[in-house]
Amino acid sequence: MMRIPVRVKPGARRDAVGGDFDGALVVTVRAPAVNGKANEALRRVLAAALGVRARDLVVVQGERARNKVIDLADPPPGTEELLTTLRLG
Repeated sequence: MMRIPVRVKPGARRDAVGGDFDGALVVTVRAPAVNGKANEALRRVLAAALGVRARDLVVVQGERARNKVIDLADPPPGTEELLTTLRLG
């Protein structure tokens, strides 16, 4: 089990993963923060960046906030290094 702190920026021009905000990985999504659309987009975009399935990512904290915590049940090898690289932008 891996916990990933994330800072979400909904309503962005493009979907992207990269950067650091107070130790959290920055994820920008085009979807608006309405009816869970941004959370779904976050899971999809982050899954693509990490090479996992979107359903493997669960928002466990911050469902309605920009700062969230995501659980990844079975991270593939090298995920920690990949997250470090993504945080560096």
